[in-house]
Amino acid sequence: MNDAAASGRTGYVAIVGRPNVGKSTLLNALVGEHVSITSRKPQTTRERVLGVLTDAAPPAQRQFVFVDTPGFQQRHRSLLTRRMNEAVAAALAEVDAVLFVVEADRWTEGDQRVLALLPQPAEGQGSRVVLALNKTDELSHRDALLPRIAEVAARYPFAAIVPVSAEKRQGLPPLLDELAKLLPQGPLLFELDQYTDRNVRFLAAERIREKAFRLLGDELPCGIAVTIDQWEEDEQQAAIAATLWVERDAHKAMVIGAGGAKLREIGRLARADIATLLAKPVRLDTHVRVRKHWNDDPAALRAFGYE
Repeated sequence: MNDAAASGRTGYVAIVGRPNVGKSTLLNALVGEHVSITSRKPQTTRERVLGVLTDAAPPAQRQFVFVDTPGFQQRHRSLLTRRMNEAVAAALAEVDAVLFVVEADRWTEGDQRVLALLPQPAEGQGSRVVLALNKTDELSHRDALLPRIAEVAARYPFAAIVPVSAEKRQGLPPLLDELAKLLPQGPLLFELDQYTDRNVRFLAAERIREKAFRLLGDELPCGIAVTIDQWEEDEQQAAIAATLWVERDAHKAMVIGAGGAKLREIGRLARADIATLLAKPVRLDTHVRVRKHWNDDPAALRAFGYE
């Protein structure tokens, strides 16, 4: 029998929240793989990325298909951010359950805006939204947790509220148990060993963008994209050429750095990640080019894969 044909409790779970609450870190922790890139900058996640976790241990076979959505944007208005917000709204309408992530020590206007998007329970039915109170490891006093749970419980009829730390991988089994209660019975949607629907080219481009975000910090606005221009691979090694696209000539200089040092470091770190991803040595050539105002250019968004 095909692995994916086996029956169990399976379904789609949208991970939503404002920027920088740890959605992608939580996805990676749940799946156990580096599926979605992470950084402290807003707009790190720009597209819907699927992360698949299959728990095939009998008798309760479960498959969670997590949809990592972009953080709901309130600033930096552009065609790109509008499409990112549309992706959040679309995901909420299409999934079986919703995982709403907030920080354990605060509730912001951004959280309230996401809360307003959540589906209201149908009459006679329970909620399909689980709230994850993330970053509990950063709480200065653990006794503050119970009052926080009571406070957020009054805001919406959540199916469950689970304290977690994505960074420390704490609280994940109870979170999965609560989400599993919301998934329908049915055949598994993905093979047992599959952890994402994205191909290796997409994952490689994202690793490069992740390193750029992390190394550049607040120096560069979020207007940076990565395309894979060449990919040659055999059993022994891979040769990849990639372009980092920015919006201004000044941004290009920032990415390259003095004497090319910044771009070399981005390439070095990304190459190590991609080599691990492909399980073989990688030669990575990176270039920086300017495409002005690509965030608001439909043709550029299509070319860069942001349909």
